[in-house]
Amino acid sequence: MLPKTWPLILLLVPLTLPGQEPDAFKQILQRLDQLERENRNLADEVHALRAELTGARTPAAGPVGKEAPPANVNEPVNASVVPMEERVAVQEQRTEELSQSKVEAAQRMPVTLAGMVLFNAFLNGHGNGGAQDPLTAAPSNSASGGGASLSQSIIGLRFQGPRVLGGQVRGSLDLDLFGGTASSLNHLVRMRIATLEMDWRQSTLIVGQDKPLIAPRDPDSLAQVAFSPLTAAGNLWLWQPQVRFEQRFAMGENAGLRAQASVYQTSEPSASAGPGYQATLSSASPALEGRVEFWSKVGSGGRIEIAPGFHVSETHVAGTSVPSRLITLDWLLQPVAKVRLTGAFFHGRNAAGVGGLRQGFTPIGDGSFIAVPTSGGWAQFSFLATKRLTFNAYGGQESNPAADLLAGQIARNFVYAGNTQYRLGPNVLLGLEASQARTTYLGGLIRLVNHYDLALAYLF
Repeated sequence: MLPKTWPLILLLVPLTLPGQEPDAFKQILQRLDQLERENRNLADEVHALRAELTGARTPAAGPVGKEAPPANVNEPVNASVVPMEERVAVQEQRTEELSQSKVEAAQRMPVTLAGMVLFNAFLNGHGNGGAQDPLTAAPSNSASGGGASLSQSIIGLRFQGPRVLGGQVRGSLDLDLFGGTASSLNHLVRMRIATLEMDWRQSTLIVGQDKPLIAPRDPDSLAQVAFSPLTAAGNLWLWQPQVRFEQRFAMGENAGLRAQASVYQTSEPSASAGPGYQATLSSASPALEGRVEFWSKVGSGGRIEIAPGFHVSETHVAGTSVPSRLITLDWLLQPVAKVRLTGAFFHGRNAAGVGGLRQGFTPIGDGSFIAVPTSGGWAQFSFLATKRLTFNAYGGQESNPAADLLAGQIARNFVYAGNTQYRLGPNVLLGLEASQARTTYLGGLIRLVNHYDLALAYLF
């Protein structure tokens, strides 16, 4: 039988325990204070969420002349009472805000990541020369076969800078993995295009590496991305350093002019000089290029763009200069929203420094050279069947007179192709393409190579 005073004895026991420290009680009190602060913070977040849900809710229509009573944000909100549409709308808004967040550079300027993971499965005919997507048919047979690759994937960065001298500064950098060899374990990063521009209301100054000013357009293809489609078949493509200036003139609300000029650095191929003159060849020289584009909107969703241009440069070899002169024309004709015709044409001599077949000049003895005449171009017809499905058919060629060529060089290269691209999702593309290159070598030898490609692209 316990004494009646046992409750008092139990209360006094902790005071008599040996080694009991008062710090333990302080820690308990601190934990209680921390839990109380966390509860207050949690309550504040709940109140903020209630206010956000109340603001997102569309007020129900009440009787005419009466306003709906204000919502009581302090009233408990049951998640099952809030309509599903409102909760989804709030979540979508938060997701959109997160997706629009920019990566910030060291200079506190936004940087956007933009590129493409591209998977290609391909099959080539006998004249492929060992290339994944042959630009020309090889002069001799090789084993037909195929494979798969992701080396045409692109990694891009977009920069948004401050305003300087009244203009907006922007920049871009595009890289791919096509350097190295065809081995899947020996890919090297390669720079494609890099630009830094200052943009004013009616003019733009650009420095960087890009296609020639006189050849701004490309056919649409997921099969050939490492090089511009129809390279060596009418498309001048070489990505080279340059400086550009553009001035825009308005001609009403639906038409205008773009006058452009650039200083472009050519890339002279050593193979053109022959083995006896390669050491004397200057690998690069400045070129002056100009282009004037007229554009106009047509009807509902239609547009016309037509632009003549020119290229002037000199190739320096063996102490002499070989002129490079080209006139060009490129266009976009879209009479209605679903039909588009694009293309380009060039004519002149010594086009090797800006792309093409890379047969710019020919030695004729006594240290003299002739600039090889050249003509080329390409065209593409596109049918935008739906928002997801597009059909493209394109072809192009470049030809050089056989009388001005060396043995083993190409007199004509003609390529034609057809593809379809289907948008599986907002940023996922599926492409199917078939093409054929028909290459005519000096002496009349005609070689063919077929190429078939299945592409899956993820845009980011």
